[in-house]
Amino acid sequence: MILFDYGQTLGNENGFDPVRGTAAVMQYATQNKYGYTAKEVQERADQLLFEIGRTDPQRKHLLDMEMPNHMFTAYLYESMGVTLPLTATEIDRIFWNAAAPAKPTEGIEDFLAFLGEGGIRTGVISNISYCGEAVKERIDALLPNHSFEFILATSEYLFRKPNKRIFELALQKADLTAEDVWYIGDQYIFDAVGAKNAGIFPVLYHGATQNPNAERGDILTVTHWGELKALMLAQQETNT
Repeated sequence: MILFDYGQTLGNENGFDPVRGTAAVMQYATQNKYGYTAKEVQERADQLLFEIGRTDPQRKHLLDMEMPNHMFTAYLYESMGVTLPLTATEIDRIFWNAAAPAKPTEGIEDFLAFLGEGGIRTGVISNISYCGEAVKERIDALLPNHSFEFILATSEYLFRKPNKRIFELALQKADLTAEDVWYIGDQYIFDAVGAKNAGIFPVLYHGATQNPNAERGDILTVTHWGELKALMLAQQETNT
């Protein structure tokens, strides 16, 4: 089985614009007590995200427990006197679709088809605060010709990569041992180190990352799905 990260691995979300996302959500406000603009709301959001370590480069890699977005947005909007007649899932969907339109990473459809033809099972583990329903909707819409056995959004399961517990949960759901699974993602610490610490073979994918991590001699690194497909085919020929 091969497990995938979502952001910048399955889906390319370069060009994230949180103010645009917040503006889309704010259009639904039935009360804006203090007349805040979307930019001002997002500035508060950015401050909170830094305070809790999510965007602090010195601390973000140390966080291994997820904070669901519904908790964050509830505090954010209510603390600013903004009333939204939306469910948490609707807020996630509206914000995400406006802030970060996605497209499949180059060659992923072909690679997934190759895996399907070879009988290789697939799943997803994503460090993400958006609700699981919104994450599944996005992945299904992005890759409609492929069906993952499961999609684990860390917003639904407490632990986040690189904590090995989220990887162990995936192994339990797959009913496989670590030796039978690969994990592919674009972040060295969260994806490669996290998977390796759980005993899973890691692959570092750099195809959609704007600022790739430095090459790591201890981790298989690829920049295009066709490259990984060729490596797998070569290995199959060697084994036969």
